[in-house]
Formats: sequence, structure tokens, C-alpha cells
Amino acid sequence: MDRKDFIKNSTILGSATILPVNNVFSRGVNENGIDKLVDNNGNFIQKSLPYNKTFLEPHMDEETLHLHYEFHHGGAVKGANKDLDNIKKHLKSGEMEMVDLWTRKLAYHFSSHVLHSIFWTNLSNKLTKPKADLLKQIEKDFGSFDKLQAYIAKVSKSVEGSGWGILGYQPYSQSLTLLQCENHQKLTQWGVIPILVIDVWEHAYYLKHKNKRGDFVDTVLDIIDWDNVADRYNTAIKLR
Repeated sequence: MDRKDFIKNSTILGSATILPVNNVFSRGVNENGIDKLVDNNGNFIQKSLPYNKTFLEPHMDEETLHLHYEFHHGGAVKGANKDLDNIKKHLKSGEMEMVDLWTRKLAYHFSSHVLHSIFWTNLSNKLTKPKADLLKQIEKDFGSFDKLQAYIAKVSKSVEGSGWGILGYQPYSQSLTLLQCENHQKLTQWGVIPILVIDVWEHAYYLKHKNKRGDFVDTVLDIIDWDNVADRYNTAIKLR
């Protein structure tokens, strides 16, 4: 296997195993849902939203959703492709002087692509609550759903600068864990599989909520699709 094939196959494998293949809006990688992050040639792609851009009204306005999806998420996809192209060029030429720069950029852009792809499917336009196995795991790890809600809210609202609040499954400890992620790739835990993410970059809320990040986080927590989170959890526990 040459370097080009190695990079392509590694990229596809990494993308396919981060996200579950059975979320409620699409049927994942094999059926070309939004969780499909790369094409057959290993290029990063942005699939369509699983709903129209008014679906989350009035909780998330159409203009914010449009700008967020098209330009911020879309920009990350374009950036990741540029980063990967430059890494391939350096590997082909053997010139490694700048490869570390593009590696850092790829971590940033690809992580953005992953988290945004999860974020869109984590959202609904109605109130839901966790149940069954996911609820049991929440109660085991956090005491109650209410305590988890308070924990997620605090973590998300308190991110320094731009970033994400993330609920993930840690297969090494077989437990749920909360992450306070700066940018898209910092302060993560090795092995954690994100199942619920809250974007607290200003572009996610500034048109509607101005500088009131806390109001936005509270709004998002009211429209989490816990059935989607449960699908991601059920997939994650099979990977341990």
C-alpha cells in the first residue's frame, strides 16, 4: 500500500468509526446520511441537513442556521480538504518542514466537521427525554438526568473563548463523561466517543442571543433529541 492509499484508507476508517451508523435522521455512512464525512476517494464532504432550515424555529432562527451550516461548518470541510492535500504533497515530495502546520490545521478543521455533523442531528423541535439504557447509564454516572442537565449547562456555558460542551462515552471506563472542549480539538480525552455536543462558538447564537451564551445553552438543552443521543450511545457501547 502506497502513502496515498494509506492516508485515504486511514481517513475513511477514522471518520466511519467516530460516528454511529444508525442515527434517527439518516442511516449513516453506508446509506449516505449526514454522518458520512468522506467520499469514496477520501475527500471530506458535507452532506445535507436532515431537515429544512426553519425546522428549529423559534429556538434557532433560520438565518443563523444558514450561516452556521453553510459558512462555518462548510468552511471547516473546505479547510480539512486543503489541509489533507498539503499533507499529501509534503509526503510525496519528502519535504517535512511545514507538515506539522497542516497536521495541526487538519486536527482543527476535521474536529469541527465531526462535531458539527453530530450537532445537527442532536437537535429537534420538540422536548424529549432520555429513557431505557441511556437513562440508566446517566443515573449511574451522574445521579439523575437533572444533575446531568445542570452539569452540561455549566460545562458549556463556562468554556473559555470558543468551543463545545460534549457528552461522550468513554469505552475504557465504560462510562459517560463530560468534556469542556476549547476550539474544536482541545481538552479532549483519548478514546471518548461524542454522543451529544453543544456548540458555544459565538456564530452559533450571536444573531438571536447577542452575547448571552447562557440563554442559548438553555435553549439548546430544551430541544436535544435524546433519541438521537441514545442511538449514538448504543452504537458507542458496542465499540468498547
